[in-house]
Amino acid sequence: MSNSFVSRSLDEIQFWSRIMKEHALFLSLGFSYNDSKLIQEAQEFIDLFEQVEEELSTFSLNSDPQQIATFNMRVYQAATSIWAYKRKVLGLSLRCEVVSNNFPLLLDHTSREAAYFAKRLKELNEGKLQPTAAKIIKENVFFLRIMADHSKFIGHLLDPSERKLVNQAREFSHDFDQLVYQAVDLDSMRPQSETSPLLDHFLDENRVSVVSLRDFKKAAKELIEECKVKSIIHPLLADHVFREAERFLHIIDMFEASLSSKNH
Repeated sequence: MSNSFVSRSLDEIQFWSRIMKEHALFLSLGFSYNDSKLIQEAQEFIDLFEQVEEELSTFSLNSDPQQIATFNMRVYQAATSIWAYKRKVLGLSLRCEVVSNNFPLLLDHTSREAAYFAKRLKELNEGKLQPTAAKIIKENVFFLRIMADHSKFIGHLLDPSERKLVNQAREFSHDFDQLVYQAVDLDSMRPQSETSPLLDHFLDENRVSVVSLRDFKKAAKELIEECKVKSIIHPLLADHVFREAERFLHIIDMFEASLSSKNH
């Protein structure tokens, strides 16, 4: 195990633990007061991931890799636990056993992110630090779908009278749906589609769209924080989706650097 393993592990946990904690908060805010048990469970996950963040602060880039591997597995258990909670709530919602302001797609969306987080920790502990061409395609399918979902949520949580912003969100939703289909097609064409020029173009195309969406989210976040737009979007949720777009751009950078190093 190397310094790269330590830095990558700490980076993943720093980013995704905060995301998991915020998911628990957003879900709790969406329940009705009758769902006190689900709200209590959500609070327990907020506390759990705050504990993860506190423990994370005790590590550094010089920490013992074996200690980090052990920490990764503890956080893996936390991620799989919140994944199970989100899937349970999704089942209750789809069976109409609970009525909340949490869209079923939101519940599915947040559970996909928990599963991704858990998988990343498992892969790091298995020594899978460098992305393969197949991994690059599959991660883009995952993140493009996340961006498409965000666009849909924004469109549905803005006040209907905010016609211009609602239309912009719908356009982003359509654009990212098309990119998802394109990525799925590329995935089904593997391994023949795993050529570097094709992947380079694919990542460039995605970057352009994600930058546009990131800028839209940033503008919407600022309008919401300044109470200049009508919506039921929590200011923290606006910041949350903005950070995830930034994360996707960071991952595209990593993928491009990896492809570039393999070509030289």
